[in-house]
Amino acid sequence: MSTFKAPKGTYDLIPPDSATFLAVREAIAAPLRNSGYGYIETPGFENIELFARGVGESTDIVTKEMYAFETKGGDRLALRPEGTASVLRAALEANLHKAGNLPVKLWYSGSYYRYERPQKGRYRHFSQVGAEAIGAEDPALDAELIILADQAYRSLGLSNFRILLNSLGDKECRPVYRTALQDFLRGLDLDEDTLRRAEINPLRVLDDKRESVQKQLGDAPLLRDYLCDACKAYHEEVRELLTAAGVAFEDDPKLVRGLDYYTRTTFEFVHDGLGSQSAVGGGGRYDGLSEMIGGPALPSVGWALGVDRTVLALEAEGVELELPATTSVFAVPLGEEARRVLFAKVTELRKNGIAADFSYGGKGLKGAMKNANRSGARYTIVAGERDLAEGVVQLKDMESGEQTPVGVNEIVAELEARLG
Repeated sequence: MSTFKAPKGTYDLIPPDSATFLAVREAIAAPLRNSGYGYIETPGFENIELFARGVGESTDIVTKEMYAFETKGGDRLALRPEGTASVLRAALEANLHKAGNLPVKLWYSGSYYRYERPQKGRYRHFSQVGAEAIGAEDPALDAELIILADQAYRSLGLSNFRILLNSLGDKECRPVYRTALQDFLRGLDLDEDTLRRAEINPLRVLDDKRESVQKQLGDAPLLRDYLCDACKAYHEEVRELLTAAGVAFEDDPKLVRGLDYYTRTTFEFVHDGLGSQSAVGGGGRYDGLSEMIGGPALPSVGWALGVDRTVLALEAEGVELELPATTSVFAVPLGEEARRVLFAKVTELRKNGIAADFSYGGKGLKGAMKNANRSGARYTIVAGERDLAEGVVQLKDMESGEQTPVGVNEIVAELEARLG
C-alpha cells in the first residue's frame, strides 16, 4: 500500500475507465477539427494578472478559487482556472491575429484547477475541451460553436441535455442595465460581501447559487429588457441560425455565467441527470477581453465543455460507448525459440495497425492463457517447439474456442483478413 494518495478533490484516470475519457475528448474535438479549428496548448500556469483582469477581480474564481503562488524569482503566478484567457494571450503573443485570416480558430484540451469544496461533478482538478474563434463579430460564428458542441454531444449518444441561451448586451446597453440592477440590489437584505460585489459587478450577484440570495432575485430587472437594437438584432440572428440548423435551445433571461468577460451571446449546456452540478459546459462572446489584457480590439467567441461531467452525463443516461479493443491479438510463446518468433510477429502486427500484446515474464501455458482472457483479445497465437518445427502457430478464436494451425509466415495476413 502506497504512503501517498491523490490530493483532496483530485482523481486519477486509470484503465479501463480512462478509455472513456479519451473517447469523450476525441468526440468533442472531432467536429472542431472538421471545421477549421487548429490545436493549441498553453502552460498550466500563467501570470496571476491575466486571470484577474480577464476573468474578473470580483468573481469567485479570482477571489476564492485560484491556486496562486509566488516563484523564487518573485513572479506571481496562478494555476489556470479556465482556458480562454490563456488561449487569447497565446494568440496575441504569437500575433496569430495579424496573419490576415480572421477569425483565428483554435481548440484545446487540458487540466484546470480551482480550489472548491469537492463533490461529485466538481473537482479541484478537472479536464475540459474548449474552442475559441478570435477576431470576428458574426452571429454565424456564435451559432457555429453552439452547433458544433451540440453535434459532439449527440455523437456520443447523449440526448437529455438542454442548451440555455441569453444575451448580456454590450458596452452600449449593459451600463444602463447595470445601474438598474444595482438600484434593485441595494434594496435587498444581502450580506456585506455580496453588497460589495454588487457595486463592482452586479451581474455576479445574479450568478450567486445560495438560496438565501436567489429567493430575493425573483423581481430583479432582466437584461433582455434593456438590450439596444443592435444587440437585439444580433441575438435574434443567433436564435434563427440555431433554429434553422435544428438545434433546440431554451431562452434563459437570467443566465449570466461566472466570468466577467462575456458580452452578447452567452450559453450553457446543462444535463438534468447530474443534480446540483448540472452544467456540463458553456461559453459565449467576449468582445472586450483582448483589450482587457492589453491587446487590440478582437471580438471573439468560445466555449469549454467539461470532460468529467460529460462522462457523468453518459453514466446518468446509461450510455456505453463502443470503445476500440485495447488488444486484438495476444501471443503466448512456449519456449525460447517461440518467444523470439512470436515477439517478432507481435511487432509486425503492430506495424500493420493491429493491437497486439505478448505474454511477458515466462509464464506457463495456463497462466499465459489467463492473461490472454483478461486482455480481451479476440485471437490468441500459441506456439511451442513442435509447432515451430512444423512451420505453424496455433490460432485460437477466443469467442468460439476454435483453434487452427496457421503457417508462421501467413499469420499476419490471416489476422489482417479476419480482423478486417
